[in-house]
Amino acid sequence: MTLRYRISREILLLMASATVVSGLVVFFGTFILFSLLWEYLPSLATDEERFTGTDFLILAIVILPVLVVAALASFRLARRIVAPLNSLATSARRIKNGDLSARAVADRNSPGETADLVEDFNAMAQRLEDMSNEMMAWNASIAHELRTPLTILKGRLQGMIDRIFPLDEVSLTGLLNQVNTLARLVEDLRTVTLADSGHLDLQLADERLKPHLSELADMLRHELLSAGISLQLDLMDLRARVDILRVRQAVLALVNNARRHASPEVIGIALFARDGKVVIRVDDDGPGLDGGDLPRLSKPFVRGSSRGAEDRSGSGLGLSVVRAIAEAHGGHLEYCAGPRGGAAFDLIFGIK
Repeated sequence: MTLRYRISREILLLMASATVVSGLVVFFGTFILFSLLWEYLPSLATDEERFTGTDFLILAIVILPVLVVAALASFRLARRIVAPLNSLATSARRIKNGDLSARAVADRNSPGETADLVEDFNAMAQRLEDMSNEMMAWNASIAHELRTPLTILKGRLQGMIDRIFPLDEVSLTGLLNQVNTLARLVEDLRTVTLADSGHLDLQLADERLKPHLSELADMLRHELLSAGISLQLDLMDLRARVDILRVRQAVLALVNNARRHASPEVIGIALFARDGKVVIRVDDDGPGLDGGDLPRLSKPFVRGSSRGAEDRSGSGLGLSVVRAIAEAHGGHLEYCAGPRGGAAFDLIFGIK
């Protein structure tokens, strides 16, 4: 016998049996009670008031319709309870078999607790389906992002083996760049995954941010100048309790994001205080983007649709990494129109 019919039969039998037993207890209990009273306390009743066979028959005739009505009411109530439970059992079995679109149904006459149970079950099933869809999209995106550098590496290495490409410093440097791209992609994926699961470990310390940002800017300046981009700094001497390596990673991601997608001539890095918070701003003089795009762009593998030129290179993980690092510090990422007319991203931390 299936679970569905076992549950239905047990509930129906239990409620019907409880009704019948209650009626019989009332019927025989009344008869026995009066019999005991007349036996042991005869002064309370005359002979005319004793319980006769006719009285017993009348009482039985009165009790029998009540039992039938009560049994029918119990049956209807049991059906109201069993129907959504059957739907829950069927939907759970379909989900177990891989159909994540299965949902339970509770009609308008279902008891409140049962309807709440069905609603919670459906919410859980919807979340499970959404997570499954996101995981499939995530896996497809990872495979897509890994395919390009791996294909280049495979083609170049095979070409060197076949002596089509020379085995020289230029070729090896190109291969190393592809390896660096893969390493950066893997690290970005790791950062986002750990942050979303709440396991992004931070090595927090009280740091002066200005020297670290100046050092990072010095490392980037030559590469940016070769691309025709000047780097401008406006740094206050502020302290914050942060993981400085993660902060550098976030700022580097914002600079690379501006370089790829804004086609700027100037990128600025500013450090200042606002409303008791430390703000690290990276802005550019590019075309900017719609402010409402930030929630979408901070999702993994999403690239922006800026109002100007856009480089479709990159993994689409940059702003996801920045958001993850900011939130791991108890801060957040904001977008606003920059002072140079382009986009400005504010990485906001608390002052410790």
